[in-house]
Amino acid sequence: MTAQRSLFRRLLGGFLAVIMPVWLAVVGMAIYENTVLQARHTAAENKGWTRQILLNLRSVAHDPAEVARVATQVEALRADMLREVNYWPKPVMLQVWLHGQRVYSSTPELAGGRPLPAPSDPAPGADWSTSTATDAASGVVVRRDAMHDTNWLLTSSGAAYYLTPLLYSLPFLVLPAWIIVRRGLRPVKAMVADIERRSGSDLQALPPSGYRELAPLAASVNGLMQRLTQRLERDREFLSDAAHELKTPLAVIRANAHLLLNHRHHPDRLEDADHGLRQGVARATHTVHQLLALERARSDDVTGEAQPIDLRQLLRERLAHAAPLAIQRAVEIELDAEAPCVMPLHRESIVAMLDNLIDNAIKYSPDGGKIAVTLEDADGGHRLAIADQGPGIAPALRGKVFERFYRIPGQEQAGSGLGLAIAERAAARNGALIALDGGGSGRGLRVIVTFSGT
Repeated sequence: MTAQRSLFRRLLGGFLAVIMPVWLAVVGMAIYENTVLQARHTAAENKGWTRQILLNLRSVAHDPAEVARVATQVEALRADMLREVNYWPKPVMLQVWLHGQRVYSSTPELAGGRPLPAPSDPAPGADWSTSTATDAASGVVVRRDAMHDTNWLLTSSGAAYYLTPLLYSLPFLVLPAWIIVRRGLRPVKAMVADIERRSGSDLQALPPSGYRELAPLAASVNGLMQRLTQRLERDREFLSDAAHELKTPLAVIRANAHLLLNHRHHPDRLEDADHGLRQGVARATHTVHQLLALERARSDDVTGEAQPIDLRQLLRERLAHAAPLAIQRAVEIELDAEAPCVMPLHRESIVAMLDNLIDNAIKYSPDGGKIAVTLEDADGGHRLAIADQGPGIAPALRGKVFERFYRIPGQEQAGSGLGLAIAERAAARNGALIALDGGGSGRGLRVIVTFSGT
């Protein structure tokens, strides 16, 4: 089982993920400052000190010993000044020449025993900045080499310098973030607690949330509860319909089964009981099939997306399926569909619609009658019409016949009163409208199904 992830930890992690780039940016700026900018500052500082020392030595240029003494005092003064401001002094190498002769050097030689550089020699290393100042009148030449240490960044003290502020400030940043996130998630926990306190039958809508971020969640949950309520209502309605409609055929089956058991020696009664039993079973089977078809047609559970289907070809298949019943009644079926008619449809529901409309047309047509089926383009969409020569439906009753289990008074044909209800719901599921009109020549019924072009 996959371990559940923590939204609380995710939010804290996001907070830290914001802190770390900021800290890395600060460290990057410090590294840039200690490499590029520090080198520039060291070079400028070194140039200024070189000129200052040269000015101090002009007045004593006649005495080499005095030149060396003044140079030593200047360097000592610089070191004392830096210590007073707690500034770590950079490694410095100062040399003074008088009329071409070196009279002072702050260090006897370079690292590794290398000789000291002459006034015109390059810097002793990549981390060194060199500045030379010359006074032609007095013959004094001052060279000062100062080092800017970038390797300090890679030492433990350098790492501690940058990590210490982060380690000190992190608890003070994480603790407020922890408190803020916990308080921010309280409305979510309150909503969860509200749902958990409910019983399985309580599908009341959640109260509207006062938070903009939670309003869509509450609306989605309420929408789901509304759909569940509608589904439960349909289930109760289906059970009630099934119980009501199956009472009569089950009673017929029971009565005829009783006759078969108690009149074994009366062939005439046995034949009537057998016929009645078969009719009861057929009616119960038909009712169950129609109830299931109605439930599937009005269900909002889509078993798949609509697929492109050639309605003309499907219509031919369903007419062929109904051909045995038409032949039995000597009913002629005429199909007028010249061009293919491909559109997105849900096959199961559209088949249920076609089967019920064709079955009704055959069942209510007189023996030897004729059914006209047409499929044509209309108003950017498609129109299917099925016209029969039966008794038709009075205009005042054409709205009621789409109600479940409604049957026209005095109707002689057997049925459950569900055919047109199934057809209407199946048409709606496929984006179509169904309407009833009078048949041709003032007789019969014409069922029109209009499919939109979108």
